[in-house]
Amino acid sequence: MTRRTEWPGSDAEPAPDPGAGPDYGTGSGGGFGEGAGRRARSRSRSSGPPSSSRAEKGEPRDPVEQARNICLRLLTGTPRTRKQLADALRKREIPDEAAEEVLSRFEDVGLIDDAAFADAWVESRHHGRGLARRALVRELRTKGVDSAVIDEAMGQLDSEREEETARELVARKLRSTRGLDRDRRLRRLAGMLARKGYGEGMALRVVRQALEEEGEDTEGLDEPF
Repeated sequence: MTRRTEWPGSDAEPAPDPGAGPDYGTGSGGGFGEGAGRRARSRSRSSGPPSSSRAEKGEPRDPVEQARNICLRLLTGTPRTRKQLADALRKREIPDEAAEEVLSRFEDVGLIDDAAFADAWVESRHHGRGLARRALVRELRTKGVDSAVIDEAMGQLDSEREEETARELVARKLRSTRGLDRDRRLRRLAGMLARKGYGEGMALRVVRQALEEEGEDTEGLDEPF
């Protein structure tokens, strides 16, 4: 016969019969009981073939789809050259055929445009950082832009504009060199222009003119530094 008693927080349930042996459904010892039942049900719900987990994460199995997703992520907010994207796909072990298909498709629809990239790069880096032609060409080459495309992009940066930018750079730096001797000012200003890709002749000419305007004696500054 089973006695009924009230268990806290639940409806009336039968009390265990002392002669019926251990009740694994309600006991707490040995890791059994309600907690164990919940863990078992949880394991049962989470079990399943590995492919279902992959599908839930939305990871494509098709290498073309993988390549497409990678390129779209990389292009979000940041233009990139074809070579940059190709290198990224190779690093992620996308097969060459799939990579070529996606890259060509992206070029067809204008998502990859090395010419536009080079134009924007020259404008941005020259205006924002004051880089000269030599430095800009070096940067574009490292990004895999074709030489003919680079030459075309460089057409927007003539020597007059380049020298004007060099003068602006020196004018901004000139004040911080005041108090130094002439030769140290020359080396500091000309070195700054050299690091930005300006040729020795232009750098010397621009620095000399800037120093003359401040009343410095520039005799002998025609020699290479």
